[in-house]
Formats: sequence, structure tokens, C-alpha cells
Amino acid sequence: MKIMGITLLMMGCLMAFSLGLDILQGFDLSDAWHNAVSPFRVMEVAELFVLFFLLFLFFMETAYGVIKKRKANK
Repeated sequence: MKIMGITLLMMGCLMAFSLGLDILQGFDLSDAWHNAVSPFRVMEVAELFVLFFLLFLFFMETAYGVIKKRKANK
């Protein structure tokens, strides 16, 4: 659970940093957001499948660890 929290915190901080730099360069918020998510717009179907599969594995591994820990505590 700590790993997932740290990962999401790092992603949020890096996205905020990226958006802040774009805003400081003179982009408005919608253009800055478009620049932040544009790498995902050019991905092909196979690349998106691999991305979502790896995210699915990450969340399932975390959920399995939490469930296993709860059963061990009982």
C-alpha cells in the first residue's frame, strides 16, 4: 500500500511540476494539460494494452498483498 501511495504522490508532484513549468512559459491551463497528457495520445493500441496490463498487474499485486496481510492478522 505504501508503494502505491508513493507512486501516486510522485506522479501528482511531477504532473504539478510539469503543469507549473508550462504555465510559467505562458501556456494557459488547457494547453499545459494537453502537453502533460499528449504522450498518451500518440500511443498505438498494442502500447496502450501493455500500459493498462502493467497497471492492472501493479494494482492487483498491491490488492493481493493487502488481502493477504488482513487474513494473516485474523
